[in-house]
Amino acid sequence: MKKRNNYFSFRTPVLSIVEVCFGISFLVFATLFSSCNNDDDNGSTDPISQLPPATQTGEGTFGCLVNGEPFVDNSSFFNCFYQLVDGEYYFGLTAQINGDNYVQIDIGSLKSEIQINTSLELKEREDGNFYAWLSFDCICPQGKTNSNLPGNLTITKLDESNNIISGAFEFTVINPNTGDIYEITEGRFDTQFTQ
Repeated sequence: MKKRNNYFSFRTPVLSIVEVCFGISFLVFATLFSSCNNDDDNGSTDPISQLPPATQTGEGTFGCLVNGEPFVDNSSFFNCFYQLVDGEYYFGLTAQINGDNYVQIDIGSLKSEIQINTSLELKEREDGNFYAWLSFDCICPQGKTNSNLPGNLTITKLDESNNIISGAFEFTVINPNTGDIYEITEGRFDTQFTQ
């Protein structure tokens, strides 16, 4: 008698544990990589990518790195003014973050007119100077720029008709109470100001 082929019978393959684990791992990684989005940087650990972009449209942004850690005032409510008082110009910008640690950054000038796209030295808070302060746990400044350790401020846009000011800054200060050094880098702001 002739042996018949049974097209409906089949042999069940037996998979090893290694093959099963490999298959599951492959599916998990394939799912993860296919769901990645290159333009999604919300979870980025790169500190610079956590700062607001350097814009010039009055967006109400302020950000910098303080010793490499992001400092961002997203409130759009920080104080900024550029005013002509008795024939002299005064500039002030104050940003802060509240949370476990209160930190405030002040940048300003006394009797000094802003020049666009020029590196302005941040020194002591005196007539004719631009200056910067860094404060912790209170509104009293603890780290201040000075002539021995000046910082830099560059105003990239000053639109007095629309009250928009944008700029970049960096400075280093020393806390006189602790001796700790604070490096403020990659600073940028873009906001509206009062006159």
